[in-house]
Amino acid sequence: MIKVGMIVGDRYEILEKIGVGGMAEVFKGKDHKLNRFVAVKVLKEEFRENRGFIKKFKEEAQAAAGLAHPNIVNVYDVGDENGIYYIVMELVEGITLKKYIERKGRLTVKEATSIAIQVSAGLEVAHNNQIVHRDIKPQNIIISREGKVKVTDFGIAKATTSQTTTSTAMGSVHYASPEQARGGYVDHRSDIYSLGIVLYEMVTGRVPFDGDTAVAVAVKHLQEEMVPPLTYNKEIPFSLSQIIRKCMEKSPDRRYQEIGDLLSDLKQSLMDPEGDFVQMVDLDSQARTVVMHKETTSKVKSSRRVVREEYEDEDDEDEDDETYDDEEEEDDDDELSPSVERIMTIAGVALAVIIVIVMLFLFSRILGIGGGKEPKDGDQQQAEEVEDDKEDNEGDEEVNTVVMPNLLGKTMNEAKVELKNLGISITLTGSEGSSEYSEGQIMRQNLKSGERVEVGSTVEVVTSTGKSGTDTPQQPEDTTPKVESVTVPKVEGQTEANAKKALEAAGLKAGSVTEANSDTVPVGTVISQAPSGNSSADKGTSVNLVISKGPANVKVTDVIGHEENRAIKELQDDGFKVSVKDAFSDEMQEGLVMSMNPDRGTAVAPGSTVTITVSRGIEQVTIPSVSVGMTYEKAAEKLWDAGFEGTIKKGEESSESVGQGYVTRFDPSKKVDVEGTVTIYVSTGSASADTTSPDGTQSTESE
Repeated sequence: MIKVGMIVGDRYEILEKIGVGGMAEVFKGKDHKLNRFVAVKVLKEEFRENRGFIKKFKEEAQAAAGLAHPNIVNVYDVGDENGIYYIVMELVEGITLKKYIERKGRLTVKEATSIAIQVSAGLEVAHNNQIVHRDIKPQNIIISREGKVKVTDFGIAKATTSQTTTSTAMGSVHYASPEQARGGYVDHRSDIYSLGIVLYEMVTGRVPFDGDTAVAVAVKHLQEEMVPPLTYNKEIPFSLSQIIRKCMEKSPDRRYQEIGDLLSDLKQSLMDPEGDFVQMVDLDSQARTVVMHKETTSKVKSSRRVVREEYEDEDDEDEDDETYDDEEEEDDDDELSPSVERIMTIAGVALAVIIVIVMLFLFSRILGIGGGKEPKDGDQQQAEEVEDDKEDNEGDEEVNTVVMPNLLGKTMNEAKVELKNLGISITLTGSEGSSEYSEGQIMRQNLKSGERVEVGSTVEVVTSTGKSGTDTPQQPEDTTPKVESVTVPKVEGQTEANAKKALEAAGLKAGSVTEANSDTVPVGTVISQAPSGNSSADKGTSVNLVISKGPANVKVTDVIGHEENRAIKELQDDGFKVSVKDAFSDEMQEGLVMSMNPDRGTAVAPGSTVTITVSRGIEQVTIPSVSVGMTYEKAAEKLWDAGFEGTIKKGEESSESVGQGYVTRFDPSKKVDVEGTVTIYVSTGSASADTTSPDGTQSTESE
């Protein structure tokens, strides 16, 4: 069993526990050879008899040992000692990305993009070394105190050089790719999918797929489309929305094929947030079936291809459920199935009949047979050909057109995402005031919704600048009484009661009142209002208010097991006040935090006081001094009075200075554990009282 104070590998001293995972515990250690602090990852005791876990643990070290990069946690050493299996890694002082997201709710676009760039840079090195991480999630991404992002925990990583890289090993189900969820082939594109989910969570504060069970979440990865991140955060630019969408495509062939391409687009998005540079892969257009006409003379030859395309279309739907080896494909080229042979036989007979009919028709023309009917037949044939052409053209037109969606009320970013899927471009031609649409929303489009338009068309739109007092009604003169317009007072920063009074004085009503957290606005005062202050509104309009309920509660940092000074600094860095107590402990080493109040993980208001109790080690008592004439019974009583609760033993020894039956000393003589053992020695008298007779025999005075 690993304990604080142990030294493993003759050099790594275990200082304190800093983390616990599914199969291992992580300790802070000190490398006494190189005089540096390290992280020591130790396989849990319950897994040390399982060869599978031991193999997996060693594979992690082997996978990460050859990866040297600033964005990957370095592995220094690996070993085992007395059944303890350990990996020595770089110690990163900081927090996981998961905790960072929980603390901030969601990250800014710039911050999230920067983190994704650093993770991509680390993964690029791993992928170039044929290593797939397979468990990319915020819990395995550490942000150091200097802001450096590092990828850790290659616990289920695997090399991709063999052809058998198919494994049912899954990372956390919320971040697993569809192919991981179904236990299919996993390659570097699975890491790209997982990173897309991490990026989604950073900018929205939530994962795209959630459920009550792991199975429910896995099914959503396989069957459901993600809710566009713009739904939860309107500030996400178009380019980043497209990057996330491409990373999270269900089919690996539609994702980024290399992490370097993703890295390039992430950097480009910082320079051109609204740019349309992300190249989406449209597999449907590549696999479109060719329509065969009646006149085509190559019907027989193409019949085999049509049948095979039908099989291939079915295979595309289950592309990760079955694989075919090269030998089967070669056999398929050389041998036809019975169904295809029947099709070819029927088609051959039909073609022969057509040839005979054509030859008879030409022969009758030469002999002049049926000449009087020629104009009628020719007209009928021409009419049929025109009708066929018309039907073909209508079919082509149907294929190359799409239904124009309704864009009214949507932002430009939302419209771009929707139109991108349809192959339609969008152009902003101007902005106007509107009482119906909010600022930034599309209020007019030149292509009507519901009508079919050609793929590649451009729709022109006009956006709203918000309500304007200069709008000119485009309608007959209104004879109804005019509603008086008033200026909405600005009540942000006022108390709820004062805000309502100000609104009533201006001829307005207080509408809905909701509460929200705020780090800057005092409790009970207005954070925001709608309509906004100093805007124009009809008299009697309701104004909705958002009232501050103070800063959001934060979770108390876990510092149990940390040194006192380090624990105080961590809590203060997280905005807490710290009070320190101490107490004896039989379990926790002296100087380490043994308990907290409120307990770790409890959600409390920012700035709250956290009381930590620091261990004084095992409780000890001071051994009383020996006084002249102290009997054994008196000595034991004084020991109990000092607080001793352990075992007392009686010993005897001769003494020149202490009379027989009196106490000579305590052992130990200074301090002892409160439940330890103390021996009280009692004098048996002077040793000189013994005498030796002239003949060498020993005698005592009593003789």
